[in-house]
Amino acid sequence: MQRVFSGIQPTGIPHLGNYLGAIRNWVTLQKDHDCLFCLVDMHSLTMPWTPEALREQTLGTTACLLASGIDPTRLYNQSAVSAHARLGWIFNCVSRLGWLNRMTQFKDKAGKNRENHSAGLYVYPNLMAADILAFHATRVPVGDDQRQHLELANDIAQKFNHDMGVEFFPQIEGLIPPNAARVMSLRDGSKKMSKSDPSAQSRIVLNDTADDIALKIRRARTDSEPLPSEEAGLEGRPEARNLITIYAAMSDKSMADVLSEFGGQGFGSFKQSLADLLVETLAPVANEARHLLDDKEHLLQVLRKGAERARAVSDPIVDEAERLVGFLR
Repeated sequence: MQRVFSGIQPTGIPHLGNYLGAIRNWVTLQKDHDCLFCLVDMHSLTMPWTPEALREQTLGTTACLLASGIDPTRLYNQSAVSAHARLGWIFNCVSRLGWLNRMTQFKDKAGKNRENHSAGLYVYPNLMAADILAFHATRVPVGDDQRQHLELANDIAQKFNHDMGVEFFPQIEGLIPPNAARVMSLRDGSKKMSKSDPSAQSRIVLNDTADDIALKIRRARTDSEPLPSEEAGLEGRPEARNLITIYAAMSDKSMADVLSEFGGQGFGSFKQSLADLLVETLAPVANEARHLLDDKEHLLQVLRKGAERARAVSDPIVDEAERLVGFLR
């Protein structure tokens, strides 16, 4: 059985883009793969944070993942498993500066003030490689923005194997979800839906109430033209395309089928149908997440047990990696 690793940053409650782009796919993958799903709280330190918020957001994300259908035995938080940090340091010393200089996400996140950002933001792709390879995972669900990091992880694995004269770390294959949806902001169809957007109206989060969801969809930015009957009619209409994309993903229909159903209509009736569809799927998740958050000790126990399972897999692998590089044990 193929081992799958994937992680999510607990920097806020997961939103609709996280659900459609990752979480829903995780629920499917765990049925026939050996999966590990990680709250990558160590990665969260690469951007400004507060200890109190990180603790609360880690528990909140845990509740949302469990409510979405993630098997609790497969879930843990990164900082509770020392293999990530141990192998991450080794990979800092295997990876080359030239490789990291090509990472476009650092350039995007750091912007013009790159000298003021932490070293962690620069080297976190090495830690991401360690996250995967500490478990000898061979498959990783990825979106377009993570392909470069997956290539780096394979480069690191190959260099380690070459330098140590072994075939120890496996090659990693990216898994592209069959119906992966790129979900954009409800306020600006040219930007990805993001937890960091200052406007709460820009995103639907997994603990929103039914009323919250309906209101955000009603307020979602659109244009004055009716919906087209064919996809070509969405050209230059990013907000319209975004709402159609969300409806298609949530209903498991093609864009063409959705436009065939709603083409020629105004946004009023379509938004109502979209809100109803989202409420039907997400409101039960939100209700269960809020219920789980009422018992934080249960959430902590889930993470503890998940970390125990993760350590049982990763510790022997990283122990051997440390022996290979020459560490005395």
